[in-house]
Amino acid sequence: MNIKVIFIICLILIGCSFLFLKQNKGGISMAEAGTNHKVLVAYFSRTGEQYGVGNIKEGNTAIVAKIIAEKTNGDLFEIKVAQDNYPKSYNELTEYAKKEMQQNARPEIVGKVENFSDYDTIFIGYPVWWGDKPMPVYTFIDNYDFNDKTIVPFATHEGSGFCGTQGMDKLGAKILKGLGMYGHVAQKDKPQADKIVSGWLKEIGY
Repeated sequence: MNIKVIFIICLILIGCSFLFLKQNKGGISMAEAGTNHKVLVAYFSRTGEQYGVGNIKEGNTAIVAKIIAEKTNGDLFEIKVAQDNYPKSYNELTEYAKKEMQQNARPEIVGKVENFSDYDTIFIGYPVWWGDKPMPVYTFIDNYDFNDKTIVPFATHEGSGFCGTQGMDKLGAKILKGLGMYGHVAQKDKPQADKIVSGWLKEIGY
């Protein structure tokens, strides 16, 4: 790994850490938001070859999303693209994702959350790609009105830390403390993943 790559990785790590601290400094608890709110757990996740876990049949973020939904009695909604052109190879996927970010793309997604206005708390999950959320998640966010709702972000990663909350503070929603989890923990140690999610939910007052 050359010095330039190491420098870029360090910048991503520093940026993610800053965003995490900034995001959580003024966070409110689930109790403050109201624990009787209807919960939606929306997530984007990928299978195929993933860093640190090899070829997988269930995405890391999907695993975490299902744990959250079970513990919050929330409804699941998977964010899926209409034209799935994402490569199965990890290296090719990262390059594809990089191009989408550079283009500020908004890939078309399929499906619709029925009665979205009925939900008050929306968990939004994704894998961290280049220090941000994947572009289909931006499409999802653009498609709905989050004004006066509560957003709880969560993400899986393999070293970048919790990232991807850029722009969420401009949606008119309350933002609760997010969760970042190593993808290999979600994939290979589900009891530990369950424990981490439980501790986080307790911390935000759920």
